[in-house]
Amino acid sequence: MKFAFDPANWILLAPELFLTAAGLLMLGLAAAFGKKREEFLAFLAVLSIMVTGVLLVFVSSQAGRKVPILGGTFVVDNFALFFKALILLSLLLTVLASVRFVGAAPYPGGEYYALLLFSGVGMLFMASGNNLISIYVALELMALSSYILAGYFKAEAKSTEAALKYFILGAFSSGVLLYGLSLIYGVAGIMGLPELAKLFATAERSNLLMLGILLVLSGLLFKIAAVPFHVWTPDVYEGSPTPVTAFFSVGPKVAAYAILARIFYVAFAKFHADWGLVVALVSAATMVLGNIAALLQTNVKRMFAYSSIANAGYALLGVLGFRTEWGLWGILVYLLAYTLMNFGAFTLVILLESKGYAGELVSDFNGLARRSMPAALVMLLFLLSLAGIPPTAGFIGKYYLFTAAMKAGYAWLAILAVVMSAVSLFYYFRIAAAMFFTEGSPAKLKSSYALTAVLVICATGTIVIGVAPQPFLSILKACVLAP
Repeated sequence: MKFAFDPANWILLAPELFLTAAGLLMLGLAAAFGKKREEFLAFLAVLSIMVTGVLLVFVSSQAGRKVPILGGTFVVDNFALFFKALILLSLLLTVLASVRFVGAAPYPGGEYYALLLFSGVGMLFMASGNNLISIYVALELMALSSYILAGYFKAEAKSTEAALKYFILGAFSSGVLLYGLSLIYGVAGIMGLPELAKLFATAERSNLLMLGILLVLSGLLFKIAAVPFHVWTPDVYEGSPTPVTAFFSVGPKVAAYAILARIFYVAFAKFHADWGLVVALVSAATMVLGNIAALLQTNVKRMFAYSSIANAGYALLGVLGFRTEWGLWGILVYLLAYTLMNFGAFTLVILLESKGYAGELVSDFNGLARRSMPAALVMLLFLLSLAGIPPTAGFIGKYYLFTAAMKAGYAWLAILAVVMSAVSLFYYFRIAAAMFFTEGSPAKLKSSYALTAVLVICATGTIVIGVAPQPFLSILKACVLAP
């Protein structure tokens, strides 16, 4: 593998390089300002993300169908560009949702925004990863920043506990993933995904290789919070600052699905019969446990944590259907819809601030419709979308995932997914019932221009994709990963 200097490499890496520089600048300004001028730092973070988005558009105009860079360790293709755009959207929404929340907390915001940007850099590199080692390094950059973000409110016992659990279990999963990578390298002697695919096309199946693939799958399933690697999710979601929880539920998962799809679609496609059944069983268990456990929750953040687990099970249907065009297409459609509707729902939790931490209980939503009908209606929209009720983005996403599972021969799994979606109505509509039919005073509403902007973006996207999905579907179809 040669890394000869090529200016084209640095042009195609412009988004990642700029966001890295912006994060370093943010750290320097944070040290200089402390708690002063936090709104300026938030504005700078938003500006940095938007400029990165402009650079991404420029890169998309320069790149062809598939362009390897840095000796093939990374690749720029439409698949990577889609995920990078979705990652930048999640970063932008997180910063906007954090402005008032972080500003009211007794913690400096500069380092917080810098950590978000560094986590974004890791995720951008993950989306372009074309080599198992480069993917692992990018994943760790994202993970290390996330551990610190989970415990950013260090005086809060729940936040410290969340960070500790996330770090310990995350480090363990990283060790499992790295051990799997070492086994694959021991068998193949190479780490590039295209090279592995070419080798495995004619290589004999071996137990050591299957063990390595299983360990890699286990490490990645932890990142998307799939059963049985989900145990960290409820505690981390509950204890983390609510904007960080919203970010965890979207950003890192989007990046994890990008590498999961790329690794198993490109490098391990030949062994689908071996890992496909494992993924199917994991998907079924994840959907069932996530939805059933969510029924028992009174804390909204824990409820959404289990909902997020269930949604991970739905998205795995697309991985199973990778042999059909609908599989990866379904993942792209669903992740776009999930980003908008899930982040929007968490923004309403931030809006209902209770005791300085957030409106965490279902009872905090009691009587919200009488106090603020627009807020209640927007929350109802997100709940309907999460449940997959038409005409919302969530319905379109689930339709494509369930169809992908049917076309791939997993009809029983698609039927189970439909049943579990029906079960999810019970706990989503507990919040709706509290807003519209339960007497009481809701938690205090504390809105801001930034939070309003997040709600407008998420609500508009949820409605437009649900009502007129065709333009989005056409774009996403062009982003399906080429073998």
